[in-house]
Amino acid sequence: MPLLYSCVRLRSVNSLEKFTARLYSADQMWDSIRRIPYSTPGRWVQVLDLSELQVLMMLDSPTYYAVDAFLTQLFPLLPFLTRLTLYPGFQPSRRALTSLTYRDGSSNLRALCGIGYHHVPHSQVATDEDEFVQLLRVCVNLEQLEVIGMDLDTDLESHFDTEPPVVAPFHLPHLRSLTLLSMPSSPLMHGLLNSPLPHLETLKITPYDDVPFPASLSSLFLQTHGQHLRTLSLLTRNSWPTRFHSSPSTLLHTSPNLRHLSLEHPLPALTAPPKTSSTFAPPILPLEVLSIPLPSSDFWATLEGLLPFLPSLIIVQTRGMRWIRQGVNSRAQEAGRQGEMKAWRDRLARRGIRLLDRDWKEAPCA
Repeated sequence: MPLLYSCVRLRSVNSLEKFTARLYSADQMWDSIRRIPYSTPGRWVQVLDLSELQVLMMLDSPTYYAVDAFLTQLFPLLPFLTRLTLYPGFQPSRRALTSLTYRDGSSNLRALCGIGYHHVPHSQVATDEDEFVQLLRVCVNLEQLEVIGMDLDTDLESHFDTEPPVVAPFHLPHLRSLTLLSMPSSPLMHGLLNSPLPHLETLKITPYDDVPFPASLSSLFLQTHGQHLRTLSLLTRNSWPTRFHSSPSTLLHTSPNLRHLSLEHPLPALTAPPKTSSTFAPPILPLEVLSIPLPSSDFWATLEGLLPFLPSLIIVQTRGMRWIRQGVNSRAQEAGRQGEMKAWRDRLARRGIRLLDRDWKEAPCA
């Protein structure tokens, strides 16, 4: 039945193996006399979700090679696939990416999520484009892209000793949501940096403002594509050890149309955009929701100076904290981070702004 195959979510390698074998055997028995363009049930699959695949995704593990082999065999059997979600950070091999690129229906893809991407240093690659860049060349109808890199190379000097790659712009007129995590620089970022992205509204990116060009392109990317953004999230993936890098203080300059801004440690000293030459009135920003990791007295001074420019701000969220439940001793509610949150809540309430915790909940009534 087409309905059973339209949206497929697999949580184990065994399920992926059986699913691949089912589609492959059906493809071998396909009869062209019926005048159906593609075999069934492969042509019924529109969504393939492997985000919950319970497997150790080490590049040198037998399980990784098995999953990669199944995907290489599976992709050509899904001509009408519109959304592909992999286990976060899973890095498809060259053969798997080639299988996904040069199959029938590549232009049908609307969303690629959880894709792991690790580019080889420029001095070690040939003149040809890498396989992931070639994939984006054919995904002209892509609306959502989520790519997870390998963070900074321990040897930063290798990034300065070579010339940045020359990557032709992509044709992605429908791209609306873009996620680039743990990726300071890559041929993919160079291509996106030079590409017109007229409908890009949502961006998640790991900040590397303290790493200069060409080792990092994150700040330059925000300057280039920030003008039309509505949602901007600065996010660092959890790892051990977690390495936080600074964010640019000019976020409100480069992205003046933001409705939702999510900041990362260390919190930047944001500055308001300068006054325009045509008027002496302060610039009015449409920001409605501000998310921060934790409240602090240092950042309160920054936020308080920005409030006159943020008349639409209605919510401040603390992503790393929860309100203490009712019934807990009042002294505990005044101590530490909880005390800081309560102080923020009272200050913001006087300005008509709500302070919410990581679950988007307000403080419980006393």
